[in-house]
Order: sequence, then structure tokens, then C-alpha cells
Amino acid sequence: MTTRIDTKFAELKKEGRAALVTFITAGDPDYKTSLNIIAGLPAAGADVIEFGMPFTDPMADGPAIQAGGLRALKAGATMKKTLSLVKDFRKKDDTTPVVLMGYYNPIYVYGVQQFLADAKAAGADGLIVVDLPPEEDDELCLPALASGLNFIRLTTPTTDDARAPAVFKNTSGFVYYVSVLGITGTKAPDLKNVKANVKRLKKHTKLPICVGFGVKTAEQARTIAETADGVVVGSALVSAVADSLTPKGKATPKTAEAVHKLVKKIAKGVRN
Repeated sequence: MTTRIDTKFAELKKEGRAALVTFITAGDPDYKTSLNIIAGLPAAGADVIEFGMPFTDPMADGPAIQAGGLRALKAGATMKKTLSLVKDFRKKDDTTPVVLMGYYNPIYVYGVQQFLADAKAAGADGLIVVDLPPEEDDELCLPALASGLNFIRLTTPTTDDARAPAVFKNTSGFVYYVSVLGITGTKAPDLKNVKANVKRLKKHTKLPICVGFGVKTAEQARTIAETADGVVVGSALVSAVADSLTPKGKATPKTAEAVHKLVKKIAKGVRN
């Protein structure tokens, strides 16, 4: 089964350019503003959108995304509302790929089969679940693939040639290469190492490889796009949300605009 993710990367391959993958925490700083932000991402230059599923214990996320998740939860975010956000986005956009990114606990609590059915019905195309290794594929990965959703796996600088085959075995859609060791948004990627590791991992898979964690500028994006099939930007966008809020953490007329402005800048880097 071909998903929107597969179709998008095939189109970009014909165009000869990398994808810009944007991450936004669903429901941050509130439902309406979050929908406005997400709805404007494709026009700003996003090729794929990751909806962060808010969770109270996001162990792989740095301070910016942790804060975004807490703002969303404080504003009433739930898994059902996250899926509603996807559904509302789909009312005006039926082509941009949507990936749900987060942790297994909220999915487990929701119920795996119910979650997969509801995510698919809402219009999601793939999942990134940070804390489920390949050894746990029976839990969610294989059921997700059976339901027609891509299961996107994370790789890191420590994913060596011996480990790579296990990681890639049931991966689909694309591979997310974490460019730094540690949590999101706290370090700049070493671009030489990124280039070498992406080339090495490409020997193990024909899937597109997208690079994320720590990408904040158009220049970084441009350099990464020379080697990788996609560039992922998250913490910088969530920080743009935070910087636009009132002292009490409420949205302003500039909130969505601030995110879209940054996406436009980074998109130029990717396209150049």
C-alpha cells in the first residue's frame, strides 16, 4: 500500500531535492492556534508535518519541546484532540503527509488497535514512537504496518553496521536520523559526521533518510540537504511558538506568523 509519505518522497526524488519535515506539538499553545500553525505549514514550505503527541514524560525531548508539551496539556490536549487536529487539518489538505510522533504510553493507554483505527481514519500516514525498539515490533510496529500506516524508525550516530539491519527490517516511509547524541534541540549537529553516517546508513536501506535534532538555521538545512533526503526541524519551531506568547503563555496574533516565517527561511535553505 502506498501512503502519502511514499508519494511525497517519490515526487521530491523526481524534483531532485530534499524534503523539509516540520514538527509541531499538537495543541500548543491551544487547539485553535495549533491548527492555524499546522494549516499554514505547507504554504510556508513544509513537505511533511510531524504532530507531536503531548506526553508528561518525554524523555528524548529537550527543554523547548518539553515546555511545548506542557503548554498543550495545560490547555487541555488529549490523544483524542490530537487526532481531531489531524482530522481538521485534513478538511483542507488531503495531500501533505502527516506523521504522529511521540511515546508508547499514551498509545497503550488509548488501546493499540483503537488508536491505529482512529489515527488512520483521521488522516495520519505514519508513526514515530521514540521508545519502542525493533525487539518490540509486535507491540505496535507490525500492527501499524498491517493497518496501512508507515512506521518510521529512529537511528543515531551509534547505530552501527551490525545493528542497522535489525533497525531497518520493518521500517517504512523514511528513516529518521538523530544527528546528535542526547535530547532534542540542545546541540548543533556535526555536519561532517552527519554526512558520513547518512552515506553509511544508505548502504543498508533504500528508504529516504531524514536528519533532525538541533537543526535551526537555513544554512544547516542547506548543508544537510546535500546528503540527506530530508531535513527535520522541531525545537526551533516550538521555540518560535514560545517566543511569540504573552507573559502568561497565551497565543498572540503573531504566534502562527512567527512559525511560518521561520519555516519559509529554512525551506529556502533546503531548496537551495
